[in-house]
Amino acid sequence: MQIVRDVKGLFRKLTWTWNPSSEKEAGDAIVKNLMLHWFPNKITLGSISWRYSLWLGTISFVLFLILCGTGVVLMFLYVPSVERAYGSVKDIEFVVSFGWLMRSMHRVSAHLMVAVVFLHMVRVFLTGAFKNGRTVGSNRPMNWIIGLILLVTTLLLSFTGYLLPWDQLAFWAITVGTNIASSAPLVGEQIRFFLLGGNTIDQSALIRFYVLHVFFLPLVVLVLFSWHMWRIRKDGGLAVADREALDQTAEKTAPVKSKTYSLLGITNGTTVHVQNAMVDEEKNSLSSVPNLSRRIWLVSLATFVVTFILSFIFRAPLEGAANPSVTPNPAKAPWYFLWLQEIVTDTTIKLGPVTINGALIGGVLLPALLLILAIWWPYRDKSGLQAVGVWFAPERKKQNLVFLAICLFIILLTVVGTFLRGPYWNFYWPWESWPTMPVRF
Repeated sequence: MQIVRDVKGLFRKLTWTWNPSSEKEAGDAIVKNLMLHWFPNKITLGSISWRYSLWLGTISFVLFLILCGTGVVLMFLYVPSVERAYGSVKDIEFVVSFGWLMRSMHRVSAHLMVAVVFLHMVRVFLTGAFKNGRTVGSNRPMNWIIGLILLVTTLLLSFTGYLLPWDQLAFWAITVGTNIASSAPLVGEQIRFFLLGGNTIDQSALIRFYVLHVFFLPLVVLVLFSWHMWRIRKDGGLAVADREALDQTAEKTAPVKSKTYSLLGITNGTTVHVQNAMVDEEKNSLSSVPNLSRRIWLVSLATFVVTFILSFIFRAPLEGAANPSVTPNPAKAPWYFLWLQEIVTDTTIKLGPVTINGALIGGVLLPALLLILAIWWPYRDKSGLQAVGVWFAPERKKQNLVFLAICLFIILLTVVGTFLRGPYWNFYWPWESWPTMPVRF
């Protein structure tokens, strides 16, 4: 019974009700309370709706916290050395108590974070939340760009962690990924050299990937996320708040009779009849605490539980130790880069003595074009205020269809590369057996 009372007491502390009696009290509390720094005093009904944001931003940040927590534990046990890295991972997997669980949770949360951040970007686009609304001084296009950088950084964070187990899967996935990056014009080889610390994947590459993964990229993610959240507050909250303000019925002032006036016979005219559009904030808003805080705790708990369960179902794989002399067939990039590998393969064409560089087209030019187009689009979009903060606004129907088509194309190529590609990158249905292939040296 004491445990039940303690749990209830803790829940009340986490979800306390706060109703300030004055603006001064609200301001003092926000300054003194860390949690209230994240929240405005009031929040609109749509902002905490499950169906609007799907809480994908909160889920992605919770996954990042799980990554940090499990990563710190793994850092105590992992040795970033080509001679000992694989052995230390085997010890984590088979010797350390619950080491396999920490490793699986780290891997599952990393993959989920990539998927959730991508879905978050899709949600922002389909709701038109990258456009400015009614809030004075808002700059949502800038926050959209910050989100795109966060997506790229998340991909790099997962990619750099891929090499650390130092097994065959990790070694050749990084080989494929860095070879694609080397196809960039002018700077491709320099990028690959910077990542690997040389021309081969060895100790220099491992230590660089380790430093990037455990320190530099998490710090960048944390800074970008803080900036992202600050911009949301600066922009007046989620874009749905602008939509709700537009949907409210404006209150009209009492009619004012026009009358003729004269000022000492110098000038004369009639009074101007003005009606103010008033927004009823009381009917459209709730106190952030506990309405918002409770949902955040609920989403956080659900995210942790789902990650925990999936860690039992999808245990982190560990193949044989990395062997540069034995090439797996097929050699695949990490799953979130498989759509690029698929395009690279399909765009590599030989026309007599001329060979079209698929790695350049599919691995560099196409993703760069998509990124530039995504950055430029908020400034190109001419839809009105009615299309801001609305799922599938009719005014944005064409561009939403094009965006969805691109996203579905990327997902389709990822599925094909993951499940339907076999030896020599040939196509195989799931029920087809792969032919026995000789080991490639």
